Amino acid sequence: MPDGLSIGEVALRTGVGEGTLRMWEQRYGFPEPQRTAGGARRYSGGDVERILQVARERDGGLALRAAIARAQRPAGRDVSVFACLRRSLADLPPQRLTKRALTAISSAIEDESLAAAERPIVLGSFQRERFYRQAQRRWQELARTARLAVVLADFPQARAHGAGPIEVPLGADAPLRREWALVCDAPGYAACLAAWEVPEQEQARDGQRIFEAIWTVEPELVRAGARVLVGTAVANAGELLGDAERLLDDVPPGGTDTTRQLASLTNRMIGYLARAGESAPSS
Repeated sequence: MPDGLSIGEVALRTGVGEGTLRMWEQRYGFPEPQRTAGGARRYSGGDVERILQVARERDGGLALRAAIARAQRPAGRDVSVFACLRRSLADLPPQRLTKRALTAISSAIEDESLAAAERPIVLGSFQRERFYRQAQRRWQELARTARLAVVLADFPQARAHGAGPIEVPLGADAPLRREWALVCDAPGYAACLAAWEVPEQEQARDGQRIFEAIWTVEPELVRAGARVLVGTAVANAGELLGDAERLLDDVPPGGTDTTRQLASLTNRMIGYLARAGESAPSS
């Protein structure tokens, strides 16, 4: 018979009623207690901590599905797309680029997505809402044919409206608030760009702000970047995204002909960078 706390003991320790715990388990698969031979629930100390976390998040105004998603998030999970790529591409030094150059590279990836990707998952992290608003019309077009489109920034609240992307707020201390990230993940096409903003640039003009950037078309790495963004989005707006993380498992990874994809994407990048007056980066 498994050790642990009974549902009554957990209710006393957490202040969450037995009926509520049963309802959460039935509707959301949370918590996941063990069972005795007779079918009685038994909860661990970790279960109690996660239940308390959900209660705190709910008291803070977070929707129940989002609170549960946060509590279920595995310890040590990546919350930075740049760190995820940098760890996997340790032999590829990041490039220092201006925001103008990053905008050109992002536009090339977005264009390639519109031209080559079939029902893609497109994800973007914009740091500030005002930066997203500058690109909103383009993202509405990306979202029109996407399987899933999500943008993350310091939005005041989560929102899904019309055919545009789902808007997901990032907290002030979120690692993604310092990052620029773009992912297109689709059968036959994949690309991921990630960059972090170099600190102490308060006096820099917006287009001349400096980022360290890295990008890839390797399907496994693009999928890893997608998981970081989707996981963060679900943790912050689970009520709108539901089982979006499982959606990634239903989408075949990008194509294996990365040489052709790289050539096509690089040509687009060179064109945009030339118009922006920037040098082309290495991949």
